[in-house]
Amino acid sequence: MKSMNLWPENFSEGKSKDKEFVPTLDIYTLDCSEAKGAVVICPGGGYRGRAEHEGKDVALRFNKLGFHAFVVQYRVFPNRFPAPQQDIFRAIKIVRSKAEEWNVKTDKIAVCGFSAGGHLAASSGTLFDEVKFSVGDETDKYSQKPNALILCYPVISSGEHGHAGSFNNLLGEDSEPELREKYSLEKRITAETPPAFLWHTGEDAGVPVENSLFCCLGLRKYKIPFELHVFPEGRHGLGLGVDPEIPEIQVWPELCATWLNKMNW
Repeated sequence: MKSMNLWPENFSEGKSKDKEFVPTLDIYTLDCSEAKGAVVICPGGGYRGRAEHEGKDVALRFNKLGFHAFVVQYRVFPNRFPAPQQDIFRAIKIVRSKAEEWNVKTDKIAVCGFSAGGHLAASSGTLFDEVKFSVGDETDKYSQKPNALILCYPVISSGEHGHAGSFNNLLGEDSEPELREKYSLEKRITAETPPAFLWHTGEDAGVPVENSLFCCLGLRKYKIPFELHVFPEGRHGLGLGVDPEIPEIQVWPELCATWLNKMNW
């Protein structure tokens, strides 16, 4: 694994309020002779941290399934919106800008996110025309819109079934209801939102399954293709689903790979 800084050292918008943290892109590219699709991964953590088990392990699993993978170590609290969103868009641009070097298909870049990282991934598919920045390097000319979304027990809604802590960390505990509604992402889906693969558990007590259901209803409204898997049992934050008592959840990466391959990833 190699890692690179997301932002040039002199780019003020890329600075973290946590002085000891620098946003990075962890690189897990395949050694292959022909271009392949990529998955850019956003670990969860309530916009306050980045869960280790939802990063490297997931990237290596996608490698085994035949895809390039990248993990975004994005800014979290005390940073607020749009810092994390800028980080994921910058990551997408970097992957596209280095597609020839890394043998990546520029039109086959999926963003995968877990929990609050799922909100960040969904942001990439809904806010790509809203969050703007210009770095002044070659990446500026590349699109920041992903080609697909992989949403794993995602935070989507700020409403009754939302995860208040994620929105507190992203927008501020005293943020206005109108602002929270604006970034309740089931309401930001349009005809331009990319296809999505989602999975959740029915008994998730941390981020209720309604978040995924609301997202799918939004996608259906615009006839955007999606695949949804709801497993009856399982706690929040399972990552790759490695739980000896619930082995059926462990199939989700293969299900996702089949979905991606149908779109020629």
